[in-house]
Amino acid sequence: MNLAVLGATGGVGRQIVVHALADGHKVKAGVRDPARMDLTGDKLTVLRTDALDAGSVGEVVEGVDTVLSGVGPTARHDPVRPAYTSARATVAAMSAAGVRRLVVVSAAPLNRTGVARTRLAHRVITPMMWVLLREMYTDLELMERTLADSELDWTSVRPPRLTNSTGRGVYRHAIDAGPPGNRIARADVARAMLDFMAAPQTVCHVVGVSE
Repeated sequence: MNLAVLGATGGVGRQIVVHALADGHKVKAGVRDPARMDLTGDKLTVLRTDALDAGSVGEVVEGVDTVLSGVGPTARHDPVRPAYTSARATVAAMSAAGVRRLVVVSAAPLNRTGVARTRLAHRVITPMMWVLLREMYTDLELMERTLADSELDWTSVRPPRLTNSTGRGVYRHAIDAGPPGNRIARADVARAMLDFMAAPQTVCHVVGVSE
């Protein structure tokens, strides 16, 4: 497939590029600073991209089959609201380019129902995380709301605590629920996002993923 990856030098974004290239996909990587992209390959094109600007995103998504985004909040207090602002830009750019499939990364604490989560996670960890990181999770909530209001075939992947381990290559997931565990490697989040591209049951749903 021809893929566009936004936030391709971030923790999850870079892993998406690694796995996509290993799978044989052609990748257009949208990055703020191309000098930070340390991956190369004849199937990789690196483009300087402002993920918060629809015109800039349009150059990356033109002619691709699927867009995957690792863009998210990086600080507790960020008035730009990068996840939400990027989602608006991406929806506009994809709609203009006629591209429908979008997979983004979100966060497990957005599951406030407790469905398929442990009692400890639901009653203790999630409320505590919301107290500490409310602005970041609000940004992600606005992102998911923007996708839900769009006409795109979107999927939002909600991992718990992220690690930099090598990854197992496998994961557990729950649609509109979970995640069932309390951690997952960034590499395995990327693996899940790529797997979900061709999983129709995840279209227009949130999916919890974990070890």
